[in-house]
Amino acid sequence: MTTLDARPRAGTTLRFPDHFRWGTATAAYQIEGAAGEDGRAPSIWDTFSHTPGKVRNGDTGDIAADHYHRVSEDIALMRELGVTDYRFSIAWPRVQPAGRGPVVQKGLDFYRRLTDELRRADIRPVATLYHWDLPQELEDAGGWPNRETAYRFAEYAGLAAEALGDRVATWTTLNEPWCSAFLGYGSGVHAPGRTSAVDALRAAHHLNLAHGLAVRALRGTVPDAAEVSLTLNLHSLRARSESPRDLDAVRRIDAVGNRIFLDPVFRGRLPDDLVRDTAALTDWSFVRDGDLRTAAAPVDSLGVNYYSPTTVAAGSSPAPSPWAGAERHVRFVSVPGPRTAMDWPVDADGLHGLLLRLRKELPDVPLVVTENGAAYEDYADPSGQVRDPERVAYLHAHLAAVHRAVEDGADVRGYFLWSLLDNFEWSYGYSKRFGIVHVDFPTQRRTFKSSAHWYAAVIARGGLAL
Repeated sequence: MTTLDARPRAGTTLRFPDHFRWGTATAAYQIEGAAGEDGRAPSIWDTFSHTPGKVRNGDTGDIAADHYHRVSEDIALMRELGVTDYRFSIAWPRVQPAGRGPVVQKGLDFYRRLTDELRRADIRPVATLYHWDLPQELEDAGGWPNRETAYRFAEYAGLAAEALGDRVATWTTLNEPWCSAFLGYGSGVHAPGRTSAVDALRAAHHLNLAHGLAVRALRGTVPDAAEVSLTLNLHSLRARSESPRDLDAVRRIDAVGNRIFLDPVFRGRLPDDLVRDTAALTDWSFVRDGDLRTAAAPVDSLGVNYYSPTTVAAGSSPAPSPWAGAERHVRFVSVPGPRTAMDWPVDADGLHGLLLRLRKELPDVPLVVTENGAAYEDYADPSGQVRDPERVAYLHAHLAAVHRAVEDGADVRGYFLWSLLDNFEWSYGYSKRFGIVHVDFPTQRRTFKSSAHWYAAVIARGGLAL
């Protein structure tokens, strides 16, 4: 007896749903530049990047990709790509420099102009309220470990919504709060550079609280048609083996990496095992009555950022870690196979598995892949072209994984490629390039890479050619 081969044939197309959103994404500090213009005050990333030894080559975001002055040029690139949506972030210190008090109209005017030009180009504006650029004055007052920061964030969310609510199609409260809490306050490799496991846990809770308070502020201001969302960089975890100790290592990292946000936001509770695992660090008394109900304010979708999976085993991590004590019981394992310039493993199955996990655990929550991409060693050849076949292969594999997840029942509504432009890559400075548009930083010249042409063709046909 023979069976039909159900695999797609060469020459066919993996088509996505008709209303699937095709987007690209950026973040304010990584591309805007104009760090001291029109009333913008320093953020924690301004301070961090100007601190010797914190960022590779002493790079800063002072100029970055100069998007603040080149916004029309960059929207023209998006239009040429054919994207339906553009995910950007609003720089909190550009519109409310002190993190409290009055707004700066020139800062809001920039985002008014950005969103108006996007709408004229028939591109949906998708705004993230917080992509890591906390006003330095709020950090000086305690930062995210300080409960008051959550209330200041809700105030800022309301002010931004009042100014831009008639222009923005989707509002995202936070981008990757795990990074804000654990890289910023745990390992210190991100701004503000603090190294306290307890502060990381406090920051994580106050970010959850800030999200819920911001959802409340947005719901009271923006039109009913606008969507409200949250974006998480959930960890796609694998055990080195099926041994009980290795499986427990996965559980520990899942608690402090994933469920520390999923459970409060979608279930209104803290994971019991997280509280047990961290009992030697804190009694969680900073969680007050009503906080978890506030954090669980309903959202219209969940943004999922994915780059690579994480493999763990029982043991003790030999290097400093942001994992709030879990690293005493967990070892992170390097696996063979292709890797990006970030030294991250390339494995699209991790994205497929993550989307199916969310389908099972959150069946009523629509999903959007809000970041996915890869850094490679790109350069312009003598003819001026930038060929990046490795990135094209990476993107093709991951979009195929998204398509497979949709076929398997996951309610995935869109895909945002990271990133539109080469940019300031946080502590790596300008040494890593994620963009599908090459930026020559001395001249600010933009050049489509091969991956940009490839992505434009994918969007035009509504799917992947095989």
